[in-house]
Amino acid sequence: MPINNVSYLQLSQDFLYAARTGDSTKNYIDKLGKADLNDLFSQLNGDEKKVAFWLNIYNAYTQILLKNNPEKYKSRSSFFSDKKIVIGGRPLSLDIIEHGLLRRSKIKWSMGYLSNPFPSDFEKRFRVSNLDYRIHFALNCGAKSCPPIAFYEVEQLNEQLDLATRTYLEGEAKFDSEKNTIKLPAIMGWFRGDFGGKKQMLQLLKKIEIIPKNSSPKIEFLKYDWTLYLNNYKS
Repeated sequence: MPINNVSYLQLSQDFLYAARTGDSTKNYIDKLGKADLNDLFSQLNGDEKKVAFWLNIYNAYTQILLKNNPEKYKSRSSFFSDKKIVIGGRPLSLDIIEHGLLRRSKIKWSMGYLSNPFPSDFEKRFRVSNLDYRIHFALNCGAKSCPPIAFYEVEQLNEQLDLATRTYLEGEAKFDSEKNTIKLPAIMGWFRGDFGGKKQMLQLLKKIEIIPKNSSPKIEFLKYDWTLYLNNYKS
C-alpha cells in the first residue's frame, strides 16, 4: 500500500476518466499538485509504470486545458511550453512530459537524434530509462491527426501500445504498390530517430502487415492536420 494511501497510477486513470465524462477534476488536480515526490518515485519504479502514468496525465491535461480555453490552441508553441501542470509542487509543461519524461530528455526539434545535455533533476528522476516509440501512437495533443485516447494500465500496457500502434498505422498509412511508396503519419517524420530511422520504420510496417515483407517502398510523410479535435477517445 502506498505510504499516503494514494495510488498515483490509479489516480492518473481516474483523472483521465473525469476529464472524459466532464466530472470535476479539481480533487485530482489538487492531489497531483500535492503529491509526495518520494512516494511517487517509489511507485513509478519501472518504465511501464512511468509510461502509463505520464500518458494518462498528458492526455487528461490536454483535454482539460483546451476545453477550458480553446483559444490557447491558436498559439500552440506557448500552449505546449507553458508550465500549467503541477505534480508534487513541480510546475511542468506538456513539452516536459512528452520530450523530457516520455522521450527521455530528447530535444523537441531534433527529429529524435539529439538529447538535452542539461535535464533537470526532476526529469532525470522521473523520465523513462528507455524510449518506446509506441508512445507517439498514444499521446493526444488535441489535433485532428492525433491518435485516440485510451486509459493506460500497467498490467496491459504492452498490449495496449501494440494495439494503438497497429490501429493508428492501419488508419493513417497509405501504401501505393504501383508507385512503390508508403505515406506515413507526420509524427513519424518529426521523430524519426525515435523509430530508429526509415529502415526500422519499414521493418515495423512489415511486422504489422501494412506492407508486404518483400517490399521496400519509398517513405513519404503526410501533412499534419492541426484542427482542434477534442473528446477523441478510443471506443
